[in-house]
Amino acid sequence: MSRGRRKVLFCDFDGTITVQDTIIQIMREFAPPEWEKLKEEILAGRVSVREGVGKMFSLLPVSKEEEIRNYVLHHTEIRPGFSELIRFTREEGIRLLISSGGIDFFLYPLLVPYDIPYGDIYCNGSDFSGEKIRILWPHPCDDECHRDCGMCKTTLLRSFPQEEYERIVIGDSITDLAAARIADRVIARDFLRIKCEEFSIPYVPFETFYDVIDYLQNTSEKAG
Repeated sequence: MSRGRRKVLFCDFDGTITVQDTIIQIMREFAPPEWEKLKEEILAGRVSVREGVGKMFSLLPVSKEEEIRNYVLHHTEIRPGFSELIRFTREEGIRLLISSGGIDFFLYPLLVPYDIPYGDIYCNGSDFSGEKIRILWPHPCDDECHRDCGMCKTTLLRSFPQEEYERIVIGDSITDLAAARIADRVIARDFLRIKCEEFSIPYVPFETFYDVIDYLQNTSEKAG
């Protein structure tokens, strides 16, 4: 069915490219205890991602910007095989897009070493002009999505028509679930894997990007 269509990978960032969820790391280190209730409300679906993440960052003073950025740069571990995945996709002519609910002020610095085109990174923005950190939402939901996602991954997927593209989602969390429902293929770990099983969404498990490369190689060989 996928023959003739171009592959596009939609790869999550926090907890997928990174070993730990960067936003959770930031909150544990810098936020007052209220952030934990907001996290639970997001995971339970009682609060939208946009509302919940916005409120979490509004707990942080802008005076912490540099300290938070430095903390992330020195404490974030990239999942093994990510550099190799980038090399593999370039050699195979597969488009790799970063589709993240993460925030630009820490996400871009972490991705600098990988030379990913700016236009292939989709994430949320930030405003440090006030007293508290304010999150900006340059990639909102389209008319077909009413989940108040913040960075809407289903809107991004729909911008690549299914007739032309084989859309492959790689992710780990609740923010990837809606995209997984409409993707052609799903590569999942952690919370997304649990949700895929709960909702009978076919998926392939992974722990490192070497697993992802192996899967893509094997499916390409079978298709050929």
